Amino acid sequence: MELVFEEMSPAERIRHVQRLWDSIAAHPEEVPVSDEMRAELTRRLADHRAAPDDVVSWEDVKAQTRSGK
Repeated sequence: MELVFEEMSPAERIRHVQRLWDSIAAHPEEVPVSDEMRAELTRRLADHRAAPDDVVSWEDVKAQTRSGK
């Protein structure tokens, strides 16, 4: 079965993307991680451990995004 995304409604395309993402997320050990990505994750974890209280809540992030700041 060949999927022609251009012929699908936006809602149908979103459902297909969600199913695709779910199938990838079901096996995270199979997702390749580049050396650059691993280094960035290591850097971010070190930053967090150095200042664990230096965070922004999800509610604040959403509010800032909605306000355009």
